Amino acid sequence: MLLRRLRTEDTEALFEAGRDPAIWTYLPYGPFETLDAMREYIAVYEGKDDPVFYTLERDGRPEGVASYLRITPEHGVIEIGHIWFGSTLQRTTAATEAIFLLAHHAFDELGYRRLEWKCNALNQRSRRAAERFGFAYEGVFRNHMVVKGRNRDTAWYAITVEDWPAIRAAFERWLAASNFDAAGRQLTPLATSSTSSATD
Repeated sequence: MLLRRLRTEDTEALFEAGRDPAIWTYLPYGPFETLDAMREYIAVYEGKDDPVFYTLERDGRPEGVASYLRITPEHGVIEIGHIWFGSTLQRTTAATEAIFLLAHHAFDELGYRRLEWKCNALNQRSRRAAERFGFAYEGVFRNHMVVKGRNRDTAWYAITVEDWPAIRAAFERWLAASNFDAAGRQLTPLATSSTSSATD
């Protein structure tokens, strides 16, 4: 899995990757009706400093997008969001590796103290993913936003620098070649040290 800055040249591959309308249900944009519409959107965010968009590239082909946003270096806080995986990337080892690479870069290379994950409280897939990846549940901000004309209550999750060593080790164990059989199936699930409590 390669993470690199989003470019307008990625548009055609990303448009194909994002054809499933369900991908866009909880995002503030999309689905894109045309290639040109997606290209115009990407052009706005290409090269921005916040949010910083990345193309998720596997085997040389763009298959999804993620970003850092709400970047607050003076407090050591950064968020990952705008995450969408194309149909071929969903539920793959590479998808998990992408989240690990974002977290590793934030903590181990950029020196942040807190990595946040926020999602629509109705988005159960995103909430389960946050917990699987070791993010601790911190509560819901009610009436937090209006997205696509609808109210959004936002569920907040985070990993802190104190949490990260154990979570990093869990990712590394899971991603190790020894954790997969000859067909590429995992032998043991990802077991992070999340202190999350999925109570709602």
